[in-house]
Amino acid sequence: MEQYDWPAEYAELTAADRRSPLPPADLDRLAVAAFVLGHDDEVAGYRERAFEEHLARGEVDLAIRSAFWLGFHLMGRGEFARAAGWRARVERMIPAENIELTGMFLQADAATRMMTGDPVTALPRFEQALELATEPSAIALAALGRGRCLEMLGRRTEALTALDETMVHVTAGRVGPEVAGIAYCAVIDLCMRLYDVRRAQEWTHALTGWCDLQSGLVPYRGVCLVHRAQILQLRGAWSEAAGAAEDACRRLAPGAVGSAWYQLAELARQRGRYAEADQAYQRAGSEGAEVQPGLARLRAAQGNHASAIAGLERALAEDPLAPTRPALLAARVDLAVDCGDLEAARKAAAELNEFARVDSPYLEALAAYCDGAVRVAGDDARGAMPLLRRAWMLWQELEMPYEAARTRVLVGRACGALGDGDAEQMELASARAAFEQLGALADLAALEGTGQTGGLSPRELEVLRLLATGITNRAVGEQLFLSERTVARHVSNIFGKLGVSSRAAATAYAYEKGLV
Repeated sequence: MEQYDWPAEYAELTAADRRSPLPPADLDRLAVAAFVLGHDDEVAGYRERAFEEHLARGEVDLAIRSAFWLGFHLMGRGEFARAAGWRARVERMIPAENIELTGMFLQADAATRMMTGDPVTALPRFEQALELATEPSAIALAALGRGRCLEMLGRRTEALTALDETMVHVTAGRVGPEVAGIAYCAVIDLCMRLYDVRRAQEWTHALTGWCDLQSGLVPYRGVCLVHRAQILQLRGAWSEAAGAAEDACRRLAPGAVGSAWYQLAELARQRGRYAEADQAYQRAGSEGAEVQPGLARLRAAQGNHASAIAGLERALAEDPLAPTRPALLAARVDLAVDCGDLEAARKAAAELNEFARVDSPYLEALAAYCDGAVRVAGDDARGAMPLLRRAWMLWQELEMPYEAARTRVLVGRACGALGDGDAEQMELASARAAFEQLGALADLAALEGTGQTGGLSPRELEVLRLLATGITNRAVGEQLFLSERTVARHVSNIFGKLGVSSRAAATAYAYEKGLV
């Protein structure tokens, strides 16, 4: 791809325009340079001047093209009425025999329908525009719109194929920066929402390379930086991920910056910086971002399981079709297991398994991990082992070290439950090394305490501490807002994990290990 020095081009063209009004072709170039450098308020003026100058010279086709890109820019800014007005003014100027221009404005009409929530009528218009298009930018825009409509209609595989087609033209360097940037962001966003992590990683790498060639580039570095932060976090590069998220917080406008703050909160939480994470979640929420499941995981880590579960249940009930539902379900499994509510854990894991039926290694790994966690908690270590091994292998293939380390912790516990102490220690040692390298202090602290707590969950530790005071199961349940039956199940699990058969022996263990 060719390197562009946009600040130099902008400076040269604006200086020339001050000396003498630029010809229309140069005004179009200046509009592009202004857009790339983030001077959005100037773009429409340059395009309008180019349109009028082309008309004055009798260059009707070129004037129509200037008007098309003017409308494209206005739609990107959310000025739909102005964009529609320009389209209405210009469409009747298009010569009947000019197929290319007809297709471009058909694509503009399709985009309007799509953006107002009508993919059914927009899709055939995008497909017709794609058949008529001959220029790379027009082809890319039509293919991009077609892919978005297919995704809106639930046709996932076709949507990804359509976007891959778009990127053939983009990566070849044959389209303008306005289209290229939108295409990169759209394909990465779709991949992340569909949990196609491998594709997202590939396109994020390509976007980074493209941005590096656009000197002075301002658009696309905001939202795309959030996605880049997500990818870096998944790959285990947490410091770089935090830098990308912080950059996005600086670049994104109010109302759109919430996702960047959420990403910062997630990184702080995983590093054990709970106060910092809490503040970042609050900022994300104030900007309108959904803060679950991250905030629930934070509250659970702080010992506030009731608040954590309430937040997750609210988010799960609020939008059953949310793209984040698999992540919400995974967090619900973890919290239910911690609290000993195996019925809720099994229910969430079963729903997550339905999501894993699509072709997504990430979702398959997540579902296998959660199913394995439920089985370990339900004393079915043998049944958990193949699921956890499968999850670990997929995390390794996806190059996601944190998830792989968490899985090895569960594998270790399953090995211990099966009586294989050597394998348990090896798995836990590997997980510990990974957590240390990542800087996952909270997970590391929990793992270091595993030997002292006998592998008890946080909720089981709460029950044990209350048992050590000599109160009844009913009294324990009243204090922890649990049914007497649930407390009895916790007590049975505690006895099994500690290898004791009475309350007195469990109490003695608690005092011996300094748990009370």
